[in-house]
Amino acid sequence: MSGLPKLNFPAIRLRARRRGDAVEVWDSLRETYLVLTPEEWVRQHLVAYLVTHCGVPPKRIVEEYAVALNGQAQRADVVVVDDAAEPLLVAECKAPGIPVGRQTLAQAVRYNSVLKARYVVLTNGLKHYCCELRDGEYVQLGAFPRFGAR
Repeated sequence: MSGLPKLNFPAIRLRARRRGDAVEVWDSLRETYLVLTPEEWVRQHLVAYLVTHCGVPPKRIVEEYAVALNGQAQRADVVVVDDAAEPLLVAECKAPGIPVGRQTLAQAVRYNSVLKARYVVLTNGLKHYCCELRDGEYVQLGAFPRFGAR
């Protein structure tokens, strides 16, 4: 997995294998191997962080969550659901070389116009932004929310 940058997340251990020219990593949530792209590198770190540092039970995390936007099928990178399986947090992951800016926020806000999650997270693994939806306005938080004791 050399060649991928060190991210601004705690280090994680990934189960990996080489398949032809590609490196694949085991995704324990989806129970399958996935090609290790730069975006997948970020997603795997974010999921590990949500579980180990924010107290999110793995069964509450959905990757590639389907979102119907104006009749078009879209997919949010990571969604955390609550006890009633309603979206609580939506996260948009970008590769480390992609800046997290207005376009990324606009994409996440479009998804959240359908999902109605309380929290929106934007990350490229190097920079992270977490916002809370309060009274129809997104307010940037200083840290990721905690969802339970770990």
